Amino acid sequence: LTYAWIFNEYPSFVRQDSRRFVSQETGNLYIAKVETSDVGNYTCVVTNTVTNSKVLGPPTPLVLRNDGVMGEYEPKIEVQFPETVPSAKGTTVKLECFALGK
Repeated sequence: LTYAWIFNEYPSFVRQDSRRFVSQETGNLYIAKVETSDVGNYTCVVTNTVTNSKVLGPPTPLVLRNDGVMGEYEPKIEVQFPETVPSAKGTTVKLECFALGK
């Protein structure tokens, strides 16, 4: 399976950059330092790479709060690494680690 996200309408896919990341482990979309341009509807697209079939989830709206209150939670590191990660010499290994909180 591969995961991607549509921003507002097809074919406007979320491009990964220094603020946006799509986990290929969980399918989650992470956006750091949300900006006004991020406001809109996000739809997850899951693709079966064997059959090339796609399934779209329901749109999820992202809205900015205008009351000036941020959701606060304690800082934490989200790591879900297995105890060992076997890999062949010369291959690329990507480990996902996220720092969350305020």
